[in-house]
Amino acid sequence: MEASTLIRKIHMNCPLCEKTHEIEERKRHTTITLKGDTVTYEERFYFCANADEDENEFETGSMTNENLLHARNAYRVKHKLLTSDEIVAIRENYGLSQVDLARLLGWGEATISRYESKAIQDEAYDTMLRLIKDNPLQALEFLKKNASKFSEAKRQDIRAKIVEKMDTYGKEYLTRQAFEGEYAGFEEPSDSNGFVMLNIDKIEAAISYIAERVSNLFKVKLMKMLWYVDALSYKKSGYAMTGMVYRHNDLGALPVGHYSLMNLENLNVHEEESYNYDSMLHIYPSQNMNYSILTSEDKEILDNVINKFKNYKAKEIVDYMHEERAYRETRSGDIIPFSIAKDIRSF
Repeated sequence: MEASTLIRKIHMNCPLCEKTHEIEERKRHTTITLKGDTVTYEERFYFCANADEDENEFETGSMTNENLLHARNAYRVKHKLLTSDEIVAIRENYGLSQVDLARLLGWGEATISRYESKAIQDEAYDTMLRLIKDNPLQALEFLKKNASKFSEAKRQDIRAKIVEKMDTYGKEYLTRQAFEGEYAGFEEPSDSNGFVMLNIDKIEAAISYIAERVSNLFKVKLMKMLWYVDALSYKKSGYAMTGMVYRHNDLGALPVGHYSLMNLENLNVHEEESYNYDSMLHIYPSQNMNYSILTSEDKEILDNVINKFKNYKAKEIVDYMHEERAYRETRSGDIIPFSIAKDIRSF
């Protein structure tokens, strides 16, 4: 079993030694078999130094539930299903209760509650949730189809909440469609995308996360930092973070569809003039960005890249990237495979 890491120490009544004393709260990565598949997840537990060596760990009921939720979400991520947090975000984005969303989709009233806390949805249910995730028009269609499940007053209330999202989502949906269209040729996990499918929510969150911590963040520097984020993720886990594909460019690695990327509605990008009157894209943090899609591992990788390059000027990070094996062994216009990208120099 993997070694554990100390989170904090607290005084509590220990059920193992039946004394009130200082207990260690710890965490570690462990494995579990769900639906016949072994997944790795982070679990928390308490450690009592006074108890016998074979029985010195315990969990509270709430801690056990949280650990099981982490395990199920690890399974979901592995099988490309929405996590429980993402399902909660869909529901809250429309201002719906668990019962309201279940009825809207024509499901049993307890279905959403189970998916947010206990059960793992199958692919068919996951697909239906994704249909409304970024498309209020589809949510409106479901409301029409399942109108009989609501009182007239309730139906009108839900309709108003969906319509309220229409203007915002209209632009966002179109910009996402444009960016996704750039990846029509990369519809399977491969060495080109780091064996991860394009994840726009994670891209937006990662960019805003970087912008919060890097002052004067412009496009050229951001593009290089994103490549290092994906390369470092692949080096550590065998999977990239964002699912973007990168080409060899004179200024270093550049994501496929980078023009469409900068037009994503949830990004806070401003076109500004530089000292020589050239237009430059300045990236700022996005207000109300939902960072829950970023795992603790994602944030650790982002922090590593930020700490390395936050004070680099654009030319400095470009020059640094030019010395990477992934750049030296590819030619202009080539896709940079992650099997080479993982050989980035140590930070």
